[in-house]
Amino acid sequence: MADRGGSGEAAAAGAAAAPVPGLNPTLGWRERLRAGLAGTGASLWFVTGLGLLYALRIPLRLCENLAAVTVFLNSLTPKFYVALTGTSSLISGLIFIFEWWYFHKHGTSFIEQVSVSHLQPLMGGTESSISEPGSPSRNRESETSRQNLSECKVWRNPLNLFRGAEYRRYTWVTGKEPLTYYDMNLSAQDHQTFFTCDTDFLRPSDTVMQKAWRERNPPARIKAAYQALELNNDCATAYVLLAEEEATTIVDAEKLFKQALKAGETIYRQSQQCQHQSPQHEAQLRRDTNVLVYIKRRLAMCARKLGRIREAVKIMRDLMKEFPPLTMLNIHENLLESLLELQAYADVQAVLAKYDDIGLPKSAAICYTAALLKTRTVSEKFSLETASRRGLSTAEINAVEAIHRAVEFNPHVPKYLLEMKSLILPPEHILKRGDSEAIAYAFFHLQHWKRIEGALNLLQCTWEGTFRMIPHPLEKGHLFYPYPSCTEMADRELLPTFHHVSVYPKKELPLFIHFTAGFCSSTAMIAILTHQFPEIMGIFAKTMLGLWRPQPWASSGFEENTQDLKSEDLGLSSG
Repeated sequence: MADRGGSGEAAAAGAAAAPVPGLNPTLGWRERLRAGLAGTGASLWFVTGLGLLYALRIPLRLCENLAAVTVFLNSLTPKFYVALTGTSSLISGLIFIFEWWYFHKHGTSFIEQVSVSHLQPLMGGTESSISEPGSPSRNRESETSRQNLSECKVWRNPLNLFRGAEYRRYTWVTGKEPLTYYDMNLSAQDHQTFFTCDTDFLRPSDTVMQKAWRERNPPARIKAAYQALELNNDCATAYVLLAEEEATTIVDAEKLFKQALKAGETIYRQSQQCQHQSPQHEAQLRRDTNVLVYIKRRLAMCARKLGRIREAVKIMRDLMKEFPPLTMLNIHENLLESLLELQAYADVQAVLAKYDDIGLPKSAAICYTAALLKTRTVSEKFSLETASRRGLSTAEINAVEAIHRAVEFNPHVPKYLLEMKSLILPPEHILKRGDSEAIAYAFFHLQHWKRIEGALNLLQCTWEGTFRMIPHPLEKGHLFYPYPSCTEMADRELLPTFHHVSVYPKKELPLFIHFTAGFCSSTAMIAILTHQFPEIMGIFAKTMLGLWRPQPWASSGFEENTQDLKSEDLGLSSG
C-alpha cells in the first residue's frame, strides 16, 4: 500500500506553516483577538437584530400585532394543538431520517454543511473546502475508484511464534486456545504451498510429508513426520514440523532446525545441479529454496529469542542478500526488530530507507518504526505545555507528522502501546491495517517504545489528532488508500473469541443529528399527549402563553404605590 503524500521536504514546509492537529500551541494576542472577534460574530448579529426591532417597534406596530396574536392563540381549540404537534412531529422525523442518511453517505450533517457553506462567508469566514481540478482532494476522490479489493488480503505474520514451544505452553497455563481454526487452516495451506511440489512422488518421504501437512490433528502430523524420517533420515521438512510442533522449548526447536538445515542444504545443492533439466526440476528447486529460507529464518528467530541478537542479525542479512526476490516473506521486519533491540538506530534507518518506499507495500512495523526514530530525537525534552507556549520546532513537527502517518495506516496500535488495551499472543496470520497486525506489532515492539524516554508520552499527546485530519467517511483517505471496511470481519476470524476486537474509531454524530433526534422525540411525545388529553394540553398551552405575554402596568395603581413609597421614605403621613 503506497503513500499518497508528496516529498518529505514539502510536507515539512507545509507543516511548519500550518498548525499540527493534536497539539494547539498558544497564539499571540493579535491572533487571539482576531479569533475572538470571529467567534463573537453570531452574537453581534443577534444583538444588532434586537436593536433594530426595538428601534422599529413603533413604526411596525409590534405591540398591537403581538396583542392580536395573543387573542388569536387564546381562541384556538385543542384540535388545533393536536394537528400542530402531529405535523411538527412528522416534519422533524423526516428531517432526522434525512440527516441520518446524509451523514452515513457523506460523513457530515447536511444542515451543518449548508451553514458552513452559505452562512460562514456572510459572517466573515472563508470557504477553504472547495476542491479545484487537480487539487489533492480531487485526486483522492479519483483514486478511490482504484481501491484494490486485495486490501483485506491475509499475510503470514513475519514474527509468528512456535506452536509447540510458545502457543501450546500458553494453552497449558491458561487453558485457552490462542489460535483459531481459520488461522491454523491458513497455515496448513501455506505449508502445502511452500513445502510440497509435483515431484513429491519421486521420494517416499516427501509423499508422507505431503499427507502430514494436510492432517488436522497435531499428533497425527507428528507421527507422519517420524514415518518420513524412517524412510529418509535427511528429510528436512520432517525436522521442520517436529521443531514447530513437538519441541516444547526454543532450545529443542533450535536443535531440530539445525538438523533440518544440514539436510536442507544438501537437498538444495542437488536441486541446483538439476534445475535446467525439466520444468519439474525447476519446481523442485523452488520448493527446496523455500524450505531452506524458512529454516534459516526460524534459526535466526531462535537466536533472537535466546539472546544471541547479533547472530540473528547476521543470518537475516545473509538471507536478504542471498535471496533478494523473496521480499514477500518480509524478512526485513524481523531485521528491524532485532536492530531495535541492539539500539542500532542508524542501521534501522538504513533498512527503512530501502523498504519505506512509495512503491512498496507498507506495514505497521515500517510506519511505526519510522515514527519511533523521529520521535526519539525530540521525545526526551518534549513537554506539551512548553510546546503549546512556544510552538513546535521543525523536528517536533516531523515527529508528530510521522505519528499521524503511522496512526492513519493502522489506528489500532496506539491503544496497545499505551497499554489502554491488553495484549494477547499474536496470530500466525495478520491483516494489514487491522487489529491482528496491531497486536503482532505491539507484542514485539512495545519494549522498544518504552526504552526511549518520552516516546510514549509524545504518542499519547498526538495520536488522536490523526482522526481530525483524515477525511470522513472511510471511502476517503489522507496519506494512504481508504481504510478498508472488511478488517473487522477478517480480524474476528483470525483472533480468538476471548479477545475484544478493536474496530476503526467511529466519528461522533454531529450536533444537528442529536438536535433533530431530540426535537423529533419531544414533538412526538407532545403529539401523543395532546391527542390523548386535548383539554389538559390546551389549558397547559394557554397557561404557558400567559406566562410570557406582557402584562401592562396599571398607571393609577403605579402612581399611588410610588407616592406611598416616597411618603414612607420621607417619614411623612399622607393624611
